[in-house]
Amino acid sequence: MSERTFHVPDHPGSSSAVVSRRMSAARRRDTAAELALRRELHRRGLRYRVALKVPGRPSRSIDIAFTRPRLAVFVDGCFWHGCTEHGTEPRSNAQWWQTKLEVNKARDTDTTEHLESLGWVVLRFWEHEDPASAAAAVAAVLAARRAE
Repeated sequence: MSERTFHVPDHPGSSSAVVSRRMSAARRRDTAAELALRRELHRRGLRYRVALKVPGRPSRSIDIAFTRPRLAVFVDGCFWHGCTEHGTEPRSNAQWWQTKLEVNKARDTDTTEHLESLGWVVLRFWEHEDPASAAAAVAAVLAARRAE
């Protein structure tokens, strides 16, 4: 299966230098929420791979991967992935950002569907979710997958 591409038009430029620096500093991986979940999983004795390339989608990666039981865990940022509770809509370059965030959501859906078609279970958590609760959900799915 070839990788689908999701096109976002060129960015029209930042509204200010401050905004540009803030957006450039946003982490793609090892975010606070992701690190908190990884610490909780590790505390429970669970071992995993970090930033594993998605099979058949080499430009994408799984935040936390359990390869043998084929469990993919993603920690989605509220802004970047369109959380209905905490996501915001920028006022500057609003149309561009709306397109960008819709493309992000479509890519998330495509990634989930692709992994599921390969036999993976995909869990997605929002950055605002409690790491202990997320880790418990991951542990439960792992136990079920290993029992199969």
